[in-house]
Amino acid sequence: MSNISPTELSGLDALALADLVRRKEVTPLELVDATIARIEALNPQLNAVVTPMFAEARAAAKVDLPDGPFAGTPFLLKESLAMAGVRQSNGARILANSTAVEDSEMASRYRQAGLLAVGKTNMSEFGLLPTTESQLFGPCRNPWDGSRMPGGSSGGSAAAVATGIVPAAHGADGGGSIRIPASCCGVFGLKPTRARTPKGPGVGDSISGLVIDHVLSRSVRDSAALLDATAGPAIGDPYWAPPQARPFLDEVNTAPGKLRIAFATEAINGTPVHADCAAAVRETAVLCEQLGHTVVEAAPAINGEQFSAAFIAMWAAGCAWGVTSIARLSGLPPRPEMYEPVTWGLYERAQRITAADYLLSVQLIQRIARQVAHFHEEYDLFLTPTVAEPPLPLGSFDSTPDNPMAGFERAIAFAAFTPQANATGQPAMSVPLYWNDDNLPIGVQFTGRFGDEATLFRLAGQLEAARPWQHRQPPLSI
Repeated sequence: MSNISPTELSGLDALALADLVRRKEVTPLELVDATIARIEALNPQLNAVVTPMFAEARAAAKVDLPDGPFAGTPFLLKESLAMAGVRQSNGARILANSTAVEDSEMASRYRQAGLLAVGKTNMSEFGLLPTTESQLFGPCRNPWDGSRMPGGSSGGSAAAVATGIVPAAHGADGGGSIRIPASCCGVFGLKPTRARTPKGPGVGDSISGLVIDHVLSRSVRDSAALLDATAGPAIGDPYWAPPQARPFLDEVNTAPGKLRIAFATEAINGTPVHADCAAAVRETAVLCEQLGHTVVEAAPAINGEQFSAAFIAMWAAGCAWGVTSIARLSGLPPRPEMYEPVTWGLYERAQRITAADYLLSVQLIQRIARQVAHFHEEYDLFLTPTVAEPPLPLGSFDSTPDNPMAGFERAIAFAAFTPQANATGQPAMSVPLYWNDDNLPIGVQFTGRFGDEATLFRLAGQLEAARPWQHRQPPLSI
């Protein structure tokens, strides 16, 4: 290996690691072995990596790699992403021994970019909760405080990135599942515009477009370059995002100009917002003003009760879609003991939702999306807390068979700000700019116009330069 120490390697972002490989200062196998060593050192305390792919990664590192921008760079995949021959449990006990028969389009694009998948990461069952505490894998712990959750459902990926196991890892976001763990673990997380990345080949979209894949990363430029590597439609996609004007990586170092930014600290569902989360927004608003932007307190006039009812109906239907798919493939009728209480509670709720109810929910969400689009005619970006509270203690979203929706109702209060961007399809990012007096990270969320990740990356690059976060190391790290 080069003169770079393992600790120094763990502090580099993915583009920097790929550059070392390109200059032959380190080999892909050396990077893979260093990543495996970090997993073995940290995972017993974190429980972030649940499906090791060590042999596969070492074998792939020894052969010619695709000439991609991340050739030879170790990477982690969320447990929900399909890669042929590798377990794909979706965090569910009933799928504990399920193996993907083909690559997802995203897995193929990651491979073509030269990334080496070293393992798959912990998640909540079917990604239904904004924590990472499945009965199948047990809790993933927040590296800033092991008694607290790392957020979810992509919490394993967030914890692995925050501790330096890998510089970036895959996540998926249907109601905040990239941005929430990014906030809780102090890393950068962007949810792209609807259909910016493909969901195929198994499905055209997921829950009428609520769910999209991308990454959690320590650096903004890694997020941009990884989106460049994976963006764009696949053959047969039902729809796709407007094409970007130029590479997203080019946007990171481009001055954003004078932006008009609206901000709010109140949640549309009326849930109380913790003082630390509100403070993070107000401090960020001041920072944006100092950087030359116009910042105004304003918010779209969304009927929170109607929005929540429609979103929950779609979420419950999505849960039932998964449970019913498993039943049809396995031939086993669904029973409550097969699933965690919250999964069963959502499945039962979905049985009371008619086809007309679902389409009426979609119609309402689309009407709200038009309303929000008009709001963004005046404002370039909308700033809010990412979540309503600092990272919560493990077990905060637990449900019981006699009250299966208790955890979900608690989760709705916690994740009060993220689902709107999934519903409208807009890009949104959680930026790690604030730590509270307990040294817990609290992200702030910026939402952009539909199709306009460019403005988000420009501002994120400016914020990263003005208030860097990569030097911040959690107590549990290399």
